[in-house]
Amino acid sequence: MTEALKLEADDRVLEVGTGSGYQAALLSVMAADVYTIEIVESLAEDARETLERLGYGNVHVLVGDGYRGWPDEGPFDGIIVTCAPDHVPRPLLDQLAEGGRLVIPLGGQYPQMLKRFTRRGETFEEEDLEPVLFVPMTGEAQER
Repeated sequence: MTEALKLEADDRVLEVGTGSGYQAALLSVMAADVYTIEIVESLAEDARETLERLGYGNVHVLVGDGYRGWPDEGPFDGIIVTCAPDHVPRPLLDQLAEGGRLVIPLGGQYPQMLKRFTRRGETFEEEDLEPVLFVPMTGEAQER
């Protein structure tokens, strides 16, 4: 997934699903700024403390529902989603910069497909990358 983002050193990246913060740490050495959202408050706080303690100063952690992204900090050159909704959250597409890439697993329990969407003006080029199996996206994604 990280490779599929095709990051450059000056990119701004949004990660949906912080978890332990491991992916955010990896992204932080590949991009200028990383914004990561975690819906489970205790996970977000633990990740924030760990990332700060280890000196990852370009990682910004938010407790919230990643379905809506982080509109105040967009647009993003890359967005990576580490949980699977059954459809692409429109707010994430809207927060992509021109040429920006969204890498996201899509589908129900099974099958799921890892996809990459690339913004080209007001359209989005869609690519199937490979079959995957991720935990479902919670929050607003489940309500839709």
